[in-house]
Amino acid sequence: MNAPIGIFDSGYGGLTILSKIRKRLPGYDCVYLGDNARTPYGNRSFEVVYEYTLQAVQWLFKQNCPLIILACNTASAKALRTIQQKDLPRIYPNRRVLGVIRPTVEGIGKITNTQHVGVLGTSGTISSNSYPLEIKKLYPDLVVESEACPMWVPLVENNEHNKSGADYFVQQHINSILAKDPRIDAIILACTHYPLLKKKIRSFLPQSIRILSQGKLIAESLEDYLYRHPEIETQCSKNATCRFYTTESERKFATMASLFFKGEKINVERINIENSDNYLH
Repeated sequence: MNAPIGIFDSGYGGLTILSKIRKRLPGYDCVYLGDNARTPYGNRSFEVVYEYTLQAVQWLFKQNCPLIILACNTASAKALRTIQQKDLPRIYPNRRVLGVIRPTVEGIGKITNTQHVGVLGTSGTISSNSYPLEIKKLYPDLVVESEACPMWVPLVENNEHNKSGADYFVQQHINSILAKDPRIDAIILACTHYPLLKKKIRSFLPQSIRILSQGKLIAESLEDYLYRHPEIETQCSKNATCRFYTTESERKFATMASLFFKGEKINVERINIENSDNYLH
């Protein structure tokens, strides 16, 4: 029976995570779900993000996923803990849902020399304070400054990220976070969309500042998790397949996905995850 690893994001950014997972763990089956019809999640309330994420998790469980990665910082910040603590033990005690914040934070402490770091994310991720709280747990001596960048996801979603019009919105937030703390020498891109803006971000940052994007870190963390949890790993099927689903236009999704999987034909199916029977409770 096919038992793929589920990867969920509100939009296309999670494809940056999926591409790294497939590169590092090519034998595993994967299924990707993008809730593109309701993206972005970044400005939505905790309650709505939890509701939407829960619907996605339930749908992926129906695809027989033993393990789901929330490849979305907003969902990881606003919904993961509740799903892990409240819903899974009661309904799916033998399945797992993981986020992207913890493995990202584990990486930041290894690359800073000044002990001053920055976090760039959506309004939802930044307002949740999830990154500073997680950083303080692991690296209590680090000084953390955060900056919400609400226009960056729309730039990516509308394929404007490589155009000159994006420069203003990128430079604005880079200048802002460095003005808050000039000693920052490492920055977390706390949104899976942001790697598509990495060249522009790099162009407005001093070369001495290191940029930490999530894809490679999440893939390495997943590999380690599967090694440490054979009870989950043995449930995952390994036929090297990958299926794609979206809640919006298949054509638009396939066009965006081709940016991440060059030379590969992407077959995607449009689905509806809003049905009432998708709820865990």
